[in-house]
Amino acid sequence: MKGLIPAAGSGTRLGPFTHAMPKELLPIGDKAVIEHVVEAFVAAGITDITIVISPKKHGLSDYFGSGKRFGVNLTYVVQDERLGLANAVAAGEHVINGSSFSVVLGDNFFAPNTVLRNLKDFHQENEADVTIGVVEVYDVTRHGIIRTDGINVVDLVEKPVADEAPSKLGIAGMYIFEPGIFEAIRNTKPGYKGEYQLTDSIKVLVEQGARVIYKKIAGIHIDVGTPEDLMRANEFYLKESVRSV
Repeated sequence: MKGLIPAAGSGTRLGPFTHAMPKELLPIGDKAVIEHVVEAFVAAGITDITIVISPKKHGLSDYFGSGKRFGVNLTYVVQDERLGLANAVAAGEHVINGSSFSVVLGDNFFAPNTVLRNLKDFHQENEADVTIGVVEVYDVTRHGIIRTDGINVVDLVEKPVADEAPSKLGIAGMYIFEPGIFEAIRNTKPGYKGEYQLTDSIKVLVEQGARVIYKKIAGIHIDVGTPEDLMRANEFYLKESVRSV
């Protein structure tokens, strides 16, 4: 299995921090946000990883280099225009090259770092086409929300109006895919601002009868999208570090 980390976002809500560096390089404890993501891949036994960057985010390749010192083999691909998460995933198709693969957003913080390994195992045990990591969320308007039937996902809505959300289960920026997702992306229509949403691509597979399932992520998940989120992630990490001493 291979890995893919979308990391082409602008991070406007994290200004002025992101005026100087990509949001994925903001620190949580003594490591960049995205380094915690890479560690989760390593813990899952996934060391062949593609990072999707925008044309101006060379700081990420400067930080990681080849990936050797982090125990991984890194490839960088460029998303020329910010046309949504599905478009970012599609940018890595030629590198994924027909393999199963995991996608974890580069600005998400998870603990413990075994959550990706657990999601991968669950995907393989259930012989799924797509497995989505989810958490219960308090603000459905910030997330893709799923409707379920047992462990199956039967519908997905991107950032719904609060009283129209099908559940409180929000997509947590962590997925396992079989390569059929790429054809679904090609069949995805653009939405708001002409962007291609990954939720819409997964919905294409649901409508085609593919096996799309979900698993609740145990532990903590923080989408590091605001200064408050960054502070919360650091507070958690530092408390855990003190406990482990």
